[in-house]
Amino acid sequence: MKFRKKPIVINAVQIKATWFDWKDQPPDEIIKGVVLNPMKRVVEIDTLEGVMTGQIGDWIITGVHGEKYPCKPDIFEKTYEKAE
Repeated sequence: MKFRKKPIVINAVQIKATWFDWKDQPPDEIIKGVVLNPMKRVVEIDTLEGVMTGQIGDWIITGVHGEKYPCKPDIFEKTYEKAE
């Protein structure tokens, strides 16, 4: 059997290098549940599967239940398109 993902609108933000240089702050809606690790230049996200890391250029997606998880840019581009 084949299935298609239901069309839903998600919130996502791309991880920027400036977050780790303290030149820029992540958006307020991202800060909760996301820890910046400037030594490793990654973000650590507490997910249902455990702590996952996101690197510069990855996307942080907020799911339908408010959960957050990282997504690699190539997967993000294949899965999502900008909503109007």
